[in-house]
Amino acid sequence: MKNLLFKIFVFCSLILGLSSCHTTAPKRDYSALAKASVKMKIDITHKDNHKLYIESAGWIGTPYRVGGMSKSGTDCSGLTTQLYKSVYGKNLPRSSKDQKNACKTVSKRNLREGDLLFFSTDRSKKRVGHVGIYLKNGKFIHASTTSGVRINRLDEPYYVANWISGGRVH
Repeated sequence: MKNLLFKIFVFCSLILGLSSCHTTAPKRDYSALAKASVKMKIDITHKDNHKLYIESAGWIGTPYRVGGMSKSGTDCSGLTTQLYKSVYGKNLPRSSKDQKNACKTVSKRNLREGDLLFFSTDRSKKRVGHVGIYLKNGKFIHASTTSGVRINRLDEPYYVANWISGGRVH
């Protein structure tokens, strides 16, 4: 009788343990993804980093502020610092020049979602003065001095003329 009770106990414990152990697909906020897709005018697929697009969409329209790092005002390196921290859990240096130095150089044709993009803002075309984050399909997010956080295309004449390199954070 003890043996039978023991077997029943083990069987019930096993059933109870297995019933509480279940796997689920990662939860996705499809409403937030849809809003981000519309706001950013980007088709977001299942392969994309959803957190990057949702977080980025929340910054669109933030005004430009030198030295700023919040949604009440940010500059370009403040934006990249904040997005990298919230999306990837990585701390970037604060200046665009130091961010470039912390990256492995990537050519324009080898850019991947999340890579940093570096531009010059002076005539020499060598000194880093601006940074953004590559999204996909030639689009990137950055903090423009004239219109705040926005999405632009890499093939726009200003960004073609001032391109320095891409950078992949280690």
